[in-house]
Amino acid sequence: MTGLSTVRWGIVGCGAVTEVKSGPAFSKVPDASLVAVMRRDGDKARDYARRHGVPRWYDDADALIHDATVDAVYVATPPSSHRDLALAVIAAGKPLYLEKPMAMNHRQCLEIVEAGRAAGVPVFVAYYRRALPRFGAIARLLREGAIGSPRLVNVVLHHPLEDRYRDRANLPWTVRPEISGGGIFVDIGCHTLDILDFLLGPIADARGMATNQLKAYPAEDAVAMAFAFRSGVLGTGVWNFGADRREDRVEIVGDRGRLVFATFGDGPIQLDAEGRVQDIRVANPEHIQQPLIATVVDALLGRGECPSTGDTAARTSWVMDQVLHPPVR
Repeated sequence: MTGLSTVRWGIVGCGAVTEVKSGPAFSKVPDASLVAVMRRDGDKARDYARRHGVPRWYDDADALIHDATVDAVYVATPPSSHRDLALAVIAAGKPLYLEKPMAMNHRQCLEIVEAGRAAGVPVFVAYYRRALPRFGAIARLLREGAIGSPRLVNVVLHHPLEDRYRDRANLPWTVRPEISGGGIFVDIGCHTLDILDFLLGPIADARGMATNQLKAYPAEDAVAMAFAFRSGVLGTGVWNFGADRREDRVEIVGDRGRLVFATFGDGPIQLDAEGRVQDIRVANPEHIQQPLIATVVDALLGRGECPSTGDTAARTSWVMDQVLHPPVR
């Protein structure tokens, strides 16, 4: 994007996700700074600004979006407000960095993508695993043929029911479909689907079932999927949030070996090939979104590309829609 030598950021929705994962990174990336934050509760916005050394705070999103000293806007609110806020940022002509999932459904994602394209405004989405060194190492192993040609992917993510989901009168927004677009599958399962898109290319077909087994909250708590990548690789996935224990496992099976890793955390990447098993360890950074934010800044300053755009993020929402809102086949 021409005309910028630095990027001054504003955050709409400076809640918990911005405390460590993202917020501090905007001032730690070269040629970038965080100059304004917004939250509907003005006292909380002022407190965030004070603690993080941010010059200005607001309790009105439009005021921050139209602040002349803000060059680009990070929207970190729940998904139910993403479309309207994204369209407002785009209408103001400012680059947009949007939390995941991109919107409530694929249709809303396309509205954002098309608005950005029509206005010539870049849209990026916070699927930050695409820029983490850990997943860069996996991508490199695949490119180098460490497991030969990929054939199959198997995904397992299990969590027990957490106590915070037992109080129906005070449920977190992540399991309230009118705010989140779904349940925990939408909130965190999207990360696995998106990183598989990054590692193996787009998913061309997806089918499955979603159900609410425990009836603890309104959203789905169990999902089973089968999917096919454009490349011909096939995949399966099961997500269950009422299981007996935690399990996080992604297995990519090739014709000469396999890679096993977790979507979350920074446990070892296991390479099983050529008759031996090797554990590869790559630590995550303190501010886990910082590597992706650095690519966004590079893209805006014309010195690189960001791997997570509105186009790539919309694909991930399309895959989830095939299960949560299946088309008539």
